Amino acid sequence: MDNLFDKSSKIVIIGLGVIGGSYAMALTGAGYNHVYGIDTDPNSVEQAITIGIIKSGGDREKLLASADVVALCVYPDDAAGCMSEIAPYLKPGVIITDVAGIKRGYIDAIVSCLPEGARYVPAHPMAGREKKGIDYADSKVFRGANFIITPVGVSDEAAVEAVAKMAVDMGFARIRVLSPEKHDEIVAYTSQLPHALAVALINSEDEDAETGDYIGDSYRDLTRIADINARLWGQLFIGNSDNLIKVIDDFERQLVQIKRAVQDGDNEALERLFCKSSARRSALNEHR
Repeated sequence: MDNLFDKSSKIVIIGLGVIGGSYAMALTGAGYNHVYGIDTDPNSVEQAITIGIIKSGGDREKLLASADVVALCVYPDDAAGCMSEIAPYLKPGVIITDVAGIKRGYIDAIVSCLPEGARYVPAHPMAGREKKGIDYADSKVFRGANFIITPVGVSDEAAVEAVAKMAVDMGFARIRVLSPEKHDEIVAYTSQLPHALAVALINSEDEDAETGDYIGDSYRDLTRIADINARLWGQLFIGNSDNLIKVIDDFERQLVQIKRAVQDGDNEALERLFCKSSARRSALNEHR
């Protein structure tokens, strides 16, 4: 662990939306004494101060110049520009981390504008909410969740350990380390495909249909994440298009098997598919 990193270290969060606000809430709640926030919306900063999850938003340049850790809690398309903007104010040895749900495509741009001596540790908290804005920040979403770190060449061991410690302190249960490429391959299936399916499912209904009074828990559960942050998820889908298209193709092949079995009245084929899915779903419980 970096000898200079502990709960008295100064952490500056850029972007006080759902994830940035939840970071601030979780870190402050875990006893980090110097958590600060920067946001383009001054009302978000004032709200974060009022509810006690940051100490101040203060003078941006002063906060950045003394920061030990900077968390870029911004959208993927904004990350490199944000890094370029803040780079001149950062001190040597600062740890930069982020929260974006995809990693390729912007990591190289961030590395290219890092100030000398800065350490960069890309990360992805596998938790959140479908809403956006600080009003929906909630540190409880991190409890028991997965946290992925995708080190790059400027991610030294001490910086990786510091970010991992922060994650554990925020309540994450499992810390995983992957390459950026492997991360994007996996989240295409575990995160992006489910969102695509939820959107497709809820949009497939006739707009004039009146099914709201007749839905059950299965429909509610499957479509919960269809209440989606459109700007963010558009960036995530397009930024990981190669991997997402592949898993959509794989899913379509599975759906065709079910469709064909139904068309053919082939109950045995359906039972084989159902038994396979049940076994796989049971195996998932072992990873909780």
